[in-house]
Amino acid sequence: MKILVLGGYGLIGLAITKALIAAGHEVTGLGRSVRKGEAAAPDVTWIGRDLSHMTEAEDWTHILAGMDVVVNAAGVLQDGMNDHVMAVQSDAVRALTAACEPAGVRQIIQISAPGASESSDTVFYRSKAEGDAAVKASGLDWVIFRPGLVLSPQAYGGTSLLRQLAAMPLVQPVMMADADIRTVHVDDVAAAVVRAVEDRLTGVDADLLSSEPTRLEGLILAIRAWLGFAPPKAVIRAPLFLGALTARLGDLAGWLGWRPALRTTSLKVLGKGVTGNADAWPVRNLAETLSALPSTVQERTYARTALLYPFLLLILSAFWIVSGLIGWGQQSAAMAVFGPEMPAATGKALVLGGCVADIAIGAALLVRPFTRPAALAAVLVSLAYLAGSAILAPHLWADPLGPMVKVFPVIALSLTVWTLTEAR
Repeated sequence: MKILVLGGYGLIGLAITKALIAAGHEVTGLGRSVRKGEAAAPDVTWIGRDLSHMTEAEDWTHILAGMDVVVNAAGVLQDGMNDHVMAVQSDAVRALTAACEPAGVRQIIQISAPGASESSDTVFYRSKAEGDAAVKASGLDWVIFRPGLVLSPQAYGGTSLLRQLAAMPLVQPVMMADADIRTVHVDDVAAAVVRAVEDRLTGVDADLLSSEPTRLEGLILAIRAWLGFAPPKAVIRAPLFLGALTARLGDLAGWLGWRPALRTTSLKVLGKGVTGNADAWPVRNLAETLSALPSTVQERTYARTALLYPFLLLILSAFWIVSGLIGWGQQSAAMAVFGPEMPAATGKALVLGGCVADIAIGAALLVRPFTRPAALAAVLVSLAYLAGSAILAPHLWADPLGPMVKVFPVIALSLTVWTLTEAR
């Protein structure tokens, strides 16, 4: 069959895409970036679209032509710079379902969330519930799957957050330790979709999650053991207000283009627990899921690196911003470095220009689309400062190690941030 997978290179969507291909189906993936799709699954035809801009039925007409089945694995946790929850999970789904029957699509499979309700206090759950309602009212064969916390070989979202928390050295901080969080292996979700397609299921609304209760504290400790890290010396029950503060910072990061796992929505979801009816569609329990996932040096390296990355980025950003502010506030001292031969106007222009460049680099580092260019700019500006000081202030090079010791750590940190930041 010809199948369109929305969100086809996402955490769940990619597993579904590959499972459908392995089962012999012809898959077209839809995502924001054709390049990322082709890198993740080169044997799939990719369409580059932003679902938040596909809120009218006519937006789907050409894309749905010839498709037998649509699988919607796209999702957005919370509004941000490029994320619009209602548009993606409600408006686009309504438009999609309105366009499916005229286009000849016979089945739609929706990946939703346990606990989705139109009366929820989170936009995430409300939008999911509205999308689910549109799917049920579509007149097509419909299936809705509601995965619990998805664990997979790839780390993204909640899976990434748990790995980072489990990588804490010596101690294990945890909030909402008693929350019941049920998990599911991503391959179990993909297998359910393949079965729904091939058996032409309809009218199925099933939770996909482990049947055994799992406290959040136990889940994090299990992932810590799975990663191969030593048991913590102590488990620290962090107060909820620290989590709320961190979540607010995560919200801010979302508006700067980042997608941190810990935001106010995820905190609310965790607080309520991730549970449901596990009897309708049995899946692997937590122990079976972890035993089926790879746990090698790359998983441990990722967990520790992802834990350190925000701190490295903030340190580098703060260095450049503070450096620029200090130079601006102490212009006379900065100009004195050039010596009496330098005309005052030229020296001031160089100092103020450098201050503006420093502040601009520091601010740009915090904005996700500009992080990599800003890190590269930090390297180039650092090298320019070295070259400029050798020409305009040669006395600073009486001890050549002096300027290099000051600049090379900044270059090294900038290159580290550039390397660790995924290209968009």
